[in-house]
Amino acid sequence: MITFFICVAILVAAYFIYGGFIEKQFGADANRPTPAITQNDGVDFVPLSNGKIFLIQFLNIAGLGPIFGAIAGALWGPVAFIWIVVGCIFIGSVHDYFSGMLSIRHKGASIPEIVGMYLGKGAKNFMRIFAVGLLIIVGVVFVKGPASILHGITQWDVTWLVVGIFIYYLLATMIPIDKLIGKIYPIFGLSLLIMALGITITMVLGGFEVPELVPENITNMHADSSKFPIYPLLFITIACGAVSGFHSTQSPLMARCLPNERDGKRIFFGAMIAEGIVALIWAAIAMSFFGGVKELGQTLSQPNQDVAWAVNKICNTLLGKVGGILALIGVVAAPITSGDTAFRSARLTIADSFNIQQGKLIQRLYVTVPIFAVAILLTQIDFSVVWRYFGWANQTLSVFVLWTAAVYMRKTTGKFWFVLIPAIFMTSVVTSYILIAPEGFNLSQEISYTVGVLAGIIAMVSYLFLIKKPEVSE
Repeated sequence: MITFFICVAILVAAYFIYGGFIEKQFGADANRPTPAITQNDGVDFVPLSNGKIFLIQFLNIAGLGPIFGAIAGALWGPVAFIWIVVGCIFIGSVHDYFSGMLSIRHKGASIPEIVGMYLGKGAKNFMRIFAVGLLIIVGVVFVKGPASILHGITQWDVTWLVVGIFIYYLLATMIPIDKLIGKIYPIFGLSLLIMALGITITMVLGGFEVPELVPENITNMHADSSKFPIYPLLFITIACGAVSGFHSTQSPLMARCLPNERDGKRIFFGAMIAEGIVALIWAAIAMSFFGGVKELGQTLSQPNQDVAWAVNKICNTLLGKVGGILALIGVVAAPITSGDTAFRSARLTIADSFNIQQGKLIQRLYVTVPIFAVAILLTQIDFSVVWRYFGWANQTLSVFVLWTAAVYMRKTTGKFWFVLIPAIFMTSVVTSYILIAPEGFNLSQEISYTVGVLAGIIAMVSYLFLIKKPEVSE
């Protein structure tokens, strides 16, 4: 368990050291008015306290991601710890910080609009469609998933559960952010943190043997290692907790509520570090609770014993009745709270794209009703195939955000390497993944890796030669 605590300590230290470095490079200014102040509309632009913003941001970006993704990633063994720590510090936290701070610097704009300012009109139009499509898929899946889980617990009719969740989503998407999300999200966010803390305490007191990062364990422990290579599959499987493009669609929500730029590190960088710690906790308990990495794989391969089952099993065993309640929050409330903010983000993205003001209820209805009409239609189709592409699409979104941040920094300050390197790496990851994955082109590792590396090099060369002088005003 020494490795686990060292990893947690590194993440905490990184918040103060690397987070301070990133904040300094960006140039956060406490005296610069934020959109929450200058554009306060009582609906989406509403100043909130730092405590509320942090917990809402944490829940928005977390949900089930750092739990389910970390458990699935634990199948590769302790190398998952390396990816969570390195990815969270140098890629995910940087990605989240810039997606939030660039929104603040650009009047609370959604991420497709910001991408368009720095990567061009074509990238903006692509991102508008790509981001809205991704957000609607997330929302729909987080309708059907929680409804199925609740049906298993209560035996209530699935159709009525879906209807009830959709009604909640409709309300949460349209009403002022401080009236519902601002009141209940901090409670759920705190519950997720308490659940993670409880798991950690019982893991330590229970003497669970978490695999250490010793030389013989730095290998691919997946049961089918030839079919599931560490690169790039692990980097797609563990997204939340390391880096996730979905976060960039959520950060602008809180960018519209942040009263002071200097609080950006605490909210955006800090929430990502907190998520990384949660991912470490769940990866560690997953590798130890069932007896080891091999035993975890054997357990999850059994009928009706998926990751959601594992979460319930762990919580109820380690935390008792309280754990059962927290598990219910984790596997039901968490995806629901990700679903409603996904729909809210879709509304704001479309509104920004077509310059539709959102101050009046009728204006919000114009945008929201078509979104939900599409979502309801999508609940009628089988998502088993579409959802397999979500991981790749999610990380592809992060690539666009990282390159946008790299262009912004080079054009405004000339300091960019700390964003450029993550952008190059993730470009190679998503390219290699879609080429090697069964749901992609299913090519050989040699071809996939070669093309992935070339994609990163070409993107880097294009960036260095095409992006030279400050051209875009803030």
